[in-house]
Amino acid sequence: MTYCIAASINEGLILVSDSRTNAGIDNVSTHGKMHAFDTTLDRKIVLLCAGNLATTQAVLEQMHRDKIKNAKININTVECLSEAADYLGHISVEKQKQHLNSQGQSAFNPSATFIIAGQIGEEPHGAYMVYAEGNSITSSANTPFLQIGESKYGKPILDRFLKLDTSIDEAARCCLVSMDSTIRSNASVGAPVEMLIYRTNSFKLDEYYCFDDDNDYLLQLRRSWEGKLREAIAALPSLNRNSIRTMRVNL
Repeated sequence: MTYCIAASINEGLILVSDSRTNAGIDNVSTHGKMHAFDTTLDRKIVLLCAGNLATTQAVLEQMHRDKIKNAKININTVECLSEAADYLGHISVEKQKQHLNSQGQSAFNPSATFIIAGQIGEEPHGAYMVYAEGNSITSSANTPFLQIGESKYGKPILDRFLKLDTSIDEAARCCLVSMDSTIRSNASVGAPVEMLIYRTNSFKLDEYYCFDDDNDYLLQLRRSWEGKLREAIAALPSLNRNSIRTMRVNL
């Protein structure tokens, strides 16, 4: 399985992804889910992938082929991120159809979801989530992040702490804690964890990190977060029967 996050805040983008594609009892495999395109100087575009690996690889291959062959619509000719999301969605739907027809199995699921993020020209930076059906949504002021894959375990911290005006360094730590919480609760998500920070209008993708499971910083972050959570639980107000209305239950 997969867990990927794209946070789009005032200062830029934080993109985080795990690398686990299979977590059977005796077979754990990894494959990167973050892909940065080699584009023209006026844009930076990164793709996060979740779902059927054959579909995601076929989509990436088609996008690279279109760019190399200078197709009429490719990652270098789209004028904005929303157009890039539409282009990606069209390719994804076509590849899913091809895989479904070639398999001929009703149980086979070729679906995949993507997040495409970055900045094109003078357009503001941003991120779009492209569903398996080809349609897409973007982040908002109230929810400045997108998730694909196993999103439920890491969502609470993002909901509580991530805002548009959060500093980019704090947002990066928040996203890493979200990823670590998911790894802790779901064996199908695992290291290496990739993180890319894009600062608005920089048109540079040079702040890239890759954390193995035994990475010193990741271990320090995990221990610090767990310690602070324990302190917070211990500091919560004690139950007071005199001030809390209770309901008697007959057992």
